[in-house]
Amino acid sequence: MRRLPPLRSLEAFVRVVRLGSAKAAATELGLTPSALSRRISQLEIFVGKKLFARQHQQMKLNDAGEAFYDAVAPVLEELADKIAGQMDDSRILRLRLGVPPLFGSQRLFPRLPELRRMYPLLHIDIDSMGHAEQKLGDTIDAAIVLSEQPDPAFHAVRLDHNRVYAITSQALAAEIGPEPDVARLSGQTFMIHTDLPASFEAWKQAMDLEALEPAAIDHYDSGQLILEAAAQGLGIAIMHDDHFTRAHDDRLARLFDIEVASPYSYWFVCRPRALETRAVRLFHDWLVKAGL
Repeated sequence: MRRLPPLRSLEAFVRVVRLGSAKAAATELGLTPSALSRRISQLEIFVGKKLFARQHQQMKLNDAGEAFYDAVAPVLEELADKIAGQMDDSRILRLRLGVPPLFGSQRLFPRLPELRRMYPLLHIDIDSMGHAEQKLGDTIDAAIVLSEQPDPAFHAVRLDHNRVYAITSQALAAEIGPEPDVARLSGQTFMIHTDLPASFEAWKQAMDLEALEPAAIDHYDSGQLILEAAAQGLGIAIMHDDHFTRAHDDRLARLFDIEVASPYSYWFVCRPRALETRAVRLFHDWLVKAGL
């Protein structure tokens, strides 16, 4: 059998190409920049040619590098698939997933039996404590986040597009009336979710209520609690249309029939390297296909 280049060097090469950054590749591999550079140099020595053009601490594929990547990357993917196919299928697959509680209760958990039937060995540890993006690659493998735009260093898939709703109790909605009135709304308490800080301004602008100064603004870090507070008539919650419709709570009412685009969406996020693990890949592919 002919001698092969070090697998670690091939991994470093592919990582730099796919992430588009030597710094990002080093971070993903847990290497210092100099250690990553040594692995790339070992590969170039092995193949006998330079694969990158190096300028101002940047690495860009040259023609030889592009040809090498096109030839090698598909083979490495096939090798990874074949190795995965030979792994012990009786082992439990463990996914550590960050999930906002409201997304979990309204959208994820009703569909998890379907996922369990498809992959009975896939088990999920749930982290609902927030700050998921800071935990990726540390205490969690992947997350569902509510965000304007996730960090570009992450692999991210947008799961929806939303509208901003003003939600309150049926009784308070009847008291406020069907038309926006600054004087009447100024006497109300508005409740803002900590993950949706810009939604209130978006709603006021769309409603032509920029001058609105409410009696108070209360902040909540729980979607379930803010909806319950609205149902109890404690104020007007600024949330998403999806949160309202999926709540199926007859105590709740939407104020004013005016469409307001939300700055925020739910996203699936993980570090690019995490997609190479079977548990993350299975969940990612199911989530995208299921259209949660």
